[in-house]
Amino acid sequence: MRNRMALLVLVILAVAASTVSAEERRALRPEELGSRPIEITADRLSADSARNSVTFEGNVVAKQGDVTLYSDRLFAEYSRVAGAIEKVIADGNVRVVQEGKEARAPHAVFYNLEQRIVLSGGVDLMQGANNLKGETVTIYIRENRSVATGGEGGRVKAIIHPKGQAETKEKEKAGQ
Repeated sequence: MRNRMALLVLVILAVAASTVSAEERRALRPEELGSRPIEITADRLSADSARNSVTFEGNVVAKQGDVTLYSDRLFAEYSRVAGAIEKVIADGNVRVVQEGKEARAPHAVFYNLEQRIVLSGGVDLMQGANNLKGETVTIYIRENRSVATGGEGGRVKAIIHPKGQAETKEKEKAGQ
């Protein structure tokens, strides 16, 4: 039972590390990433101490601060060698929401030791009226950068509205 609880706590901390905002990342030292509390709800939880893993299934919602991750399934693997969660895998209707930003994909993997998130299977990122589509988006948490690849015809597609223009067009349409 102690192993299961320890594994669960580590899973929660690993998922939490992937959801820290850019401002908080600057304020926290790298070893402090993931130290904030996170609440995970799901229809089912299965812990497997022999395989060093835990699985949340059915309407998974993981919340930390202003970030919420939704998925059908969340699976985490624990590395005894590293003494930490090695990776967290979210599958099915993956959606991450934070401060007016939203990412959607069928699949996401968080590599805790590298502090890297890979969204794949057709990714859609939205912030206000701006939109980015690609097959795969990799987010490098420590460097506060990301890379998008693939997409329609092997290309990424971005729609970026100059500041204020999207709001003006929306107001004009509403006034018609």
